[in-house]
Amino acid sequence: MAANITTEYKMNDKIMLIQIFVVLFLCINLLLITTFFTKEFFYTTMRYVLFAVTLMSDCLFLFMSDILLILSYSRYTIQMWLCLIIYIVSSLYFFVTPLTLTAMTLERYVAICLPLRHGELCSPRSALHSILMIHSLSSLPCIVFLSIFFASATYGSYTQGRICSMEIFILHTWQGHLRSAISQFYFLIMCITIVFSYVKIMRAAKAASGEDKKSTWRGLRTVGLHAFQLLLCLIQLWCPFIEAALLQINLMLYINVRFFNYITFILAPRCLSPLIYGLRDELFFHALKRFALCGLRKKH
Repeated sequence: MAANITTEYKMNDKIMLIQIFVVLFLCINLLLITTFFTKEFFYTTMRYVLFAVTLMSDCLFLFMSDILLILSYSRYTIQMWLCLIIYIVSSLYFFVTPLTLTAMTLERYVAICLPLRHGELCSPRSALHSILMIHSLSSLPCIVFLSIFFASATYGSYTQGRICSMEIFILHTWQGHLRSAISQFYFLIMCITIVFSYVKIMRAAKAASGEDKKSTWRGLRTVGLHAFQLLLCLIQLWCPFIEAALLQINLMLYINVRFFNYITFILAPRCLSPLIYGLRDELFFHALKRFALCGLRKKH
């Protein structure tokens, strides 16, 4: 009994710690999104538009995944239809961030390796088309997976009270394998795209000179950070398999590893975007600083 109470206190502390992290990064992202709309240059430039899409996607995904975490640890039951809505949003924006990162990498490739065609290929119209394509590609796995679920589930199951988690939509073992296979295929294509862009930009960096060389190496570092961010998102796909195996061994080990995975592979990748573009980009950083200082002055 004492051990159960101690475990419950530890879990409450961990959940509270996660809430602090989530609220902190949501506030940072909302500040960056507000800064994005302060200058016309940002919402007419493709890389900043894609950056804003990443921030909005991260906000929605963090919010939804945090709701799922709280519902899971509190053992609170909700009706299946409501859980379905949470699942659709979470599933969609799980893919939007890495796909947008891949599009941002391609934009850097065009800017550095094909500078004469950058204005044509990376116009505001192209940015809109990219956003539509990203959301279309992100919705495909969700559509495939839910089509199988709707074909298998009974009508009465939609009004049942269940603890909401992604696993309740897997009615057959092969569904889990199919979901994993689709996700792995997506991330394989994204990894190939990023590696291709990285190699091409590296060659351009070696051939460049003076100011161009400095700009090219900065672009190379940005692509490298995108690759690291994508790697963390990719590892997230393997977490359910590891957690399922640990659950059979030891409950406390499962809880601790799940908490670690949530921090490292769900929170961390979504919190890197503000650092990569929001703070490393000089133009955006100066706009952010000016916006924040103006806000403080108005308060005084």
